[in-house]
Order: sequence, then structure tokens, then C-alpha cells
Amino acid sequence: MDSEPVTVTAAYRVDPGQESEFYAWAIAMLNVTARLPGYLGGGVLGSGQGSGEWHVIYRFDREESAQAWEYSLERARWATRAGSFIQETGVQRRAGLKNWFEGPVRPLPPPPKWKLWLVNLSAVFPPVLIFNVLVIPFLGDTNFLLRTLALCLGVTAMVTWLVMPRLQMLLKKWLYPPLQSIRGRHKRVAANGPRSRR
Repeated sequence: MDSEPVTVTAAYRVDPGQESEFYAWAIAMLNVTARLPGYLGGGVLGSGQGSGEWHVIYRFDREESAQAWEYSLERARWATRAGSFIQETGVQRRAGLKNWFEGPVRPLPPPPKWKLWLVNLSAVFPPVLIFNVLVIPFLGDTNFLLRTLALCLGVTAMVTWLVMPRLQMLLKKWLYPPLQSIRGRHKRVAANGPRSRR
């Protein structure tokens, strides 16, 4: 058995208008998978708006873990819970770390660069201002390189652990509107119940 990490990609064809139901089903199945030994992570990806093609990606630490999930009773139960509007069209398996980043599916497009620039500016400017006003004046006699290092260390720590995670949560609907519209529809469907199919 191969001991390298294994990426399993299951492809699905989803009927138009049923994307939120599929997304809810896939996320629930990933949550069940996350409790299994050897599971490293996963996600749900769309191949483009209106295409109807979706992929559920599972990452396992080794081939044995992937096979344990693939042949498990729990996976079979979740497969039977998929609605008639979901059709599995294929499964691919790839070993190695490289394939986690270069899978067979195309992820949702990244936000425009001007949006990323604004978010980065919003994350960096307040810590730089705070350090220049509150910290740097007290380091006036310190070597220029040490002052610069203190500024970089402090700002980087604040941006990484305090500012950026909050900005990403606050602005995720603005950064990723297509994905958020799907999740929003899922929440509305969950609250109102699934639509009846004609």
C-alpha cells in the first residue's frame, strides 16, 4: 500500500437550481468524514457558474485511510441520501502532496486584485499607524535596523493573528459573492424546507 497522502475527487452533475441542496449534502458528508482517522481535509468546488459540475475533494494521510472511507457503510448511507438531482459522474485518486494543490478540478476564481489590495491595505495600515505612534517613539535611540525589525515583527503578528482573520470574516461576502450566494440560498432552503420538484 502507498503511504503517501491521497486525494480523492468525486465529480457530480447537479441539476440547475439545486446547487444549494447539493452544497448542504456535500458539507454534511465532509463533516462525517472529518471524524475518521487519517482524514486531512477536504472541500466542495464548483467548475464554473451554470455548468452543473461540482466536485467533493477528500484528503487522506494514506491509501488505507482513503479505502476505509470509500468502502465504509457510512459513505454508502450518505450516497443513498443524495437526491435524484445529484448524479456521481466519476472518482479520481491521486497520491502525493503536489496533487492536493494541482487537482483535476478548477476552483472558484479568486477575488479581483483591486479587492485584495484594499483588504491588505486595510489590514496593514492600522497596525503600522499604532506602532509608529505608540512603540517606535520609545525606540528612538535604538539601532535603525532593530527598530525596523521590531516594526515588522509587531505588524506581521497583528495582521496575521488579529486583523486579517477578522477582515476575511467581515468581507467574505464582498470577496466571494458567487460562493456566498450559494450558501445564502442553502440557509434559506434549510429554513423554509426543500422545494418540491415537479
